[in-house]
Amino acid sequence: MERVDVAIVGGGPAGACAAEQAAAHGAETVLFEQGVPREDRVELGPDSTDAAGMLDYWIDIMDFDYREIPDDVIHRELEGTAFIGPESRVELTTTGIDASYPEFGYTFHRARMDDWLHERATDAGADLRIGTAVSDLETDLRASSPNGPTHTLTLSNGDQLEAQYVVLADGPQRRITLDALDQFTAPGRSVSDYLSPPEANHIAYQEYREFPEELFAEFEDWLKFWWGYMPGETAYPWIFPNDGTVARVGLTMPIGMELEDVDNPGSYKLLEPTDDSLPSGSEYISRLLELEYGDEYDVEADIPIVEDRGKSKGTETYPISSTRPIDSPVGANVAVAGGAMGTTSAFHEGGYHVAVRSGKIAGRLAATDSLENYNERWKHAIGDEILRNVAFADIVADYEPDDWDWAFDVVNDMQGNSAENVLISKRYSAGLDATKIVAAYKRRKFKYRDGRYVQLAEDDFFY
Repeated sequence: MERVDVAIVGGGPAGACAAEQAAAHGAETVLFEQGVPREDRVELGPDSTDAAGMLDYWIDIMDFDYREIPDDVIHRELEGTAFIGPESRVELTTTGIDASYPEFGYTFHRARMDDWLHERATDAGADLRIGTAVSDLETDLRASSPNGPTHTLTLSNGDQLEAQYVVLADGPQRRITLDALDQFTAPGRSVSDYLSPPEANHIAYQEYREFPEELFAEFEDWLKFWWGYMPGETAYPWIFPNDGTVARVGLTMPIGMELEDVDNPGSYKLLEPTDDSLPSGSEYISRLLELEYGDEYDVEADIPIVEDRGKSKGTETYPISSTRPIDSPVGANVAVAGGAMGTTSAFHEGGYHVAVRSGKIAGRLAATDSLENYNERWKHAIGDEILRNVAFADIVADYEPDDWDWAFDVVNDMQGNSAENVLISKRYSAGLDATKIVAAYKRRKFKYRDGRYVQLAEDDFFY
């Protein structure tokens, strides 16, 4: 049987960065990625579907020098973001967090970024096996290895491989992670209770659309998000400008939500009185474009789908983990990284940056026989980001359209003539409504302090 030091399941940003770091620190490293086709990628690669926007401080979280990222990865530098409510809006031109990148952020080509991370891993000496999936993982907790438990991975072709350490980085779908971690839970409990894809996640859908030049110019260096337009916790449409006059128009919404679950369907601009069910992702996008631009443009003729992009004919559907993260069973020589552990967020649309960083940490520690420190190290590196997202998501969980308008009006009053992120910067004017928002944010942050945003702790695993 083939034996390696570190085996990595999944070739997205977390897996690729784990492979690069493990190999760079001297470990014999293999990465398995089942591989999916894309319209804009010649070879098979990871499931590179994401809205793919990067804020300034996220680059620092990834622990990259922004100058080393290839130019062909970046689509457009951004000046700011607009949060649009039914009757009010907020515009920000700063994240309010110190960062080395000099602009607000940028949009980028996710597949090219993934391919660059793969090149780095290969250059470091990792063995990347794209097109080979892992079908099963079993851990021997009583192995005679001097470094503790070992793992047997069964591959899609029937072959088996033994590894000293495993990094699970199979994204929010968690094809292997759920069963693999259930080896270390108490009888009657399952990791699915915390990370089940249908129950604790969102689904995202987006289309690549070509816009008329004069219309594209209105948002060519801005991100746009519409809040309170469609029902569901952290459910919203967006527009991300790409290269040329192409933009990604998409949305995120809870999995399995039904129309009868909506308390006040008539208050949402993207629902219609004749609806007998919630619209599909494509229908939501058509309604958004018609609402915003239909008075001046024939949407389907003037803003067509670009079919040679994305995962399939200019469209892509992908899961987003919207649950709180879990610790890893490091005593079993297992680290879970990126979306598989719940670090991505439906609130801020994705989590490429935290996936990269958690993968880097997992790979380095596995290669240096220091994996017992993983849970502490990832919290130190990305814990503040997780805490912010969990706190904000909690605050807006039950918001309806009127609540978004109220909140945006309050934030505008707090900002005055600036465009800063007043909740982050803490520079705001006093007032009853402002105090309510800030107090709610502080309460959530206090509730989840000292890593309490973790919903399955290291001590909950059994070895």
